[in-house]
Amino acid sequence: MNKRLWISSIVVTAAATIGLLKNTGNERVLAAQHVSKVNPLPSSTTAQFTPDGKLKLPVGFRRWVFIGAPLTPNALNGGEANFPEFHHVYVEEKNLDVYLKTGTFPEGTILIKELTRVLKPTYPDGSRTEPSGRGYFNGELNGIDASVKDSKRFAKTNGWGYFTFGHHPMPYAQTAAESSVSECAGCHLGNVANTDMTWVQFYPILRDKPKP
Repeated sequence: MNKRLWISSIVVTAAATIGLLKNTGNERVLAAQHVSKVNPLPSSTTAQFTPDGKLKLPVGFRRWVFIGAPLTPNALNGGEANFPEFHHVYVEEKNLDVYLKTGTFPEGTILIKELTRVLKPTYPDGSRTEPSGRGYFNGELNGIDASVKDSKRFAKTNGWGYFTFGHHPMPYAQTAAESSVSECAGCHLGNVANTDMTWVQFYPILRDKPKP
């Protein structure tokens, strides 16, 4: 084989290899597109309602961002605290990101409040002593509430709707009707209407967010 023929052979082989790689790459792209159409990625978690307007209990909310846990125990409120449990509050990361940038939650935001009882009090003020010291500790789960931002659906309550899936140990109800204004929204309207209907003063990640 002369030198010119040998070079031509190398060029042809290289071209064929490049073409094969290109076709293989295209096939992979097409295959990936096909798979994505057949098995789409799970959609991001948003509020889902039944045909009659009940909110479905969000799935996986304990994997959302935990923003705080206020506590108003019975023993410090004459035995009649409105919410005697810890309030474990969660929000999806994508919605928290928007709030931290704008100071307002986007449409579709869900705030979950899961309640836990105070762990077996041993003192009159409801506290107990543990190796870390005397204080209040989480007991059993005891209920779950949710608030949803939807300016059209909840126009009468400043854009937010409120739902209770039960104030009792698990299991919780799987759907919940909107609570009356006197049950939830009224308190938010009267106290936190100017902070997107949210008690931001209780949650450092919201209250102390960096200024733009």
